[in-house]
Amino acid sequence: MTARIFPLLALSIGMVQASEPILLFNGKNLDGWHTDIPAADGKADKNPSFTVREGMLVSLGSPGGHLITVKEYSDYTLTVEYRFSDKPGNCGVLVHASTPRALYDMFPKSIEVQMQHKSAGDFWCIQENIEVPDMEKRRPHMEGQKFGGAKEDARQILNLTDGSEKPAGEWNTMTIEAHGNEIIVHVNGDLVNHGSNATVTKGRIALQAEGSEVEFRKVELIPLAEK
Repeated sequence: MTARIFPLLALSIGMVQASEPILLFNGKNLDGWHTDIPAADGKADKNPSFTVREGMLVSLGSPGGHLITVKEYSDYTLTVEYRFSDKPGNCGVLVHASTPRALYDMFPKSIEVQMQHKSAGDFWCIQENIEVPDMEKRRPHMEGQKFGGAKEDARQILNLTDGSEKPAGEWNTMTIEAHGNEIIVHVNGDLVNHGSNATVTKGRIALQAEGSEVEFRKVELIPLAEK
């Protein structure tokens, strides 16, 4: 599919910005976050998977795991500016995260917004679920497989556009609007996914270490409130 440019959707169900942006990453350190790196269990000298370098939050890619906010959030717009610093690879933003290591002893219960190269904006359901139009077409599955978030389920929901990402080394902007049971995702101004009837509406936000080095120069959240 060829990327199309869509105007940002108006916030639905009567939601408006409630306050000033919250800088989840302060540009200096990882205050407000904690890590869950299974390979580091019991190893005080294990190399960190996340660091701060030249004012950027960096996912080093390995060991695999997650950087997770200490606080829970609901009803917000999250803006993430990121780039693959070397070659395109894999990463993700997890929203509404809760129980750690709920899938494959690695992934917290959540809904992942994919950042993998050429798949930015895919949803991955991790012991949670969300629905989109054209489920049969956009959710790869085998005959008899149910749509859900368990490891046996069809967990991936394909994005609406390809080609929205910029080349490796250039900055991308991903916005995730989470309000009520809806999640709306834009990448560089393109609408790339819009789901509803999510089984969860609040939780922590997590960034992945999943094999590729990724730099983040902005992780910003704007709370929303009813009119």
